[in-house]
Amino acid sequence: MVKPIIVKRLIFFFLLGFVLAPFISSAQQQIDVKAQADTDRIRLGEQVKLHLSASMPPQGMNVVFPQIPDSFGHFEVVRRSPLDTTAQGNTKLLGQTIVLTSFDSGRWDIPALRFDLVSGGNITDSAFTGPLSIDVNTVEVDTTKAFKPIKGVRTVGWSFWDYWLYFAIGITVALVGVGLFVYFRSRPKKVVPPPVVAVVPPYEIALQQLEQLKSEKVWQSGNIKQYYTRLTDILRTYFEHQFNIPALEQTSEELLQHIKPVTILNQQRDKLRALLSLADLAKFAKMTPSPEEHEGAMQHAQEIVAWTKPAVEKAVAAEAGKEETKQSA
Repeated sequence: MVKPIIVKRLIFFFLLGFVLAPFISSAQQQIDVKAQADTDRIRLGEQVKLHLSASMPPQGMNVVFPQIPDSFGHFEVVRRSPLDTTAQGNTKLLGQTIVLTSFDSGRWDIPALRFDLVSGGNITDSAFTGPLSIDVNTVEVDTTKAFKPIKGVRTVGWSFWDYWLYFAIGITVALVGVGLFVYFRSRPKKVVPPPVVAVVPPYEIALQQLEQLKSEKVWQSGNIKQYYTRLTDILRTYFEHQFNIPALEQTSEELLQHIKPVTILNQQRDKLRALLSLADLAKFAKMTPSPEEHEGAMQHAQEIVAWTKPAVEKAVAAEAGKEETKQSA
């Protein structure tokens, strides 16, 4: 026996459904969705266009078209058109075309597609299209005819205009290379000037050598012959470089004769004669001069070099001496 409370609930839901039925029916009648294919029969690899459409009042609810994946069932999506919107009177038409293809032979179904009704940002209802069937057939082969052999590879005739750009680039590069080569070969090379070597005057060399010989004190260690040999060689070398006199190849008397034309050197002839005579006695007669004579010979040699120094250099030295005297004063 049915309980009274259950009977009451059944009556309540029945009345509620009777009251809401017109509203639900009204909502579903506001939109009409369709899915149509331009053909129901294709061959492997051919394409079929699936047209999706929805018609609804221009104001009110929005429609969300079904999201079809790139691959579903035995079909693959080739491309999708953007959503198209048109108006016909009081009805708004929405449409989209999806191009499908299939590489599996057989009869395949495109399932029912769902269109969602959106109002106020929420899905209020859904509408569905009916399923579609597409026959995918293989390519028919006439087996009654003989098979033809595979054709060989055909060569295409060579044409200059197919490669003219490569020839132009190659010729341009070659011309640029030849131009650069000729330019760098013909360009005058920069001559690097030889390094400037400071020329030390002969008199300065002679004075430096005399000072070095004096500082070594060769005669104090008993090498008297060596001392006078080096002393006279320094003077003879100086005469050759300063006055172009072959002094190293001449005897003492010959040297004294050749200095006569050189006035400035001839003025020091007495000092030079005394120095050469003392040196010859020490070198060849084995005479041992006194320490004063050693120092005197060195002093005569320095005086001869200083006296025969060029006049310009003497003037510069004199000016330098005057400046030093003024500064010290």
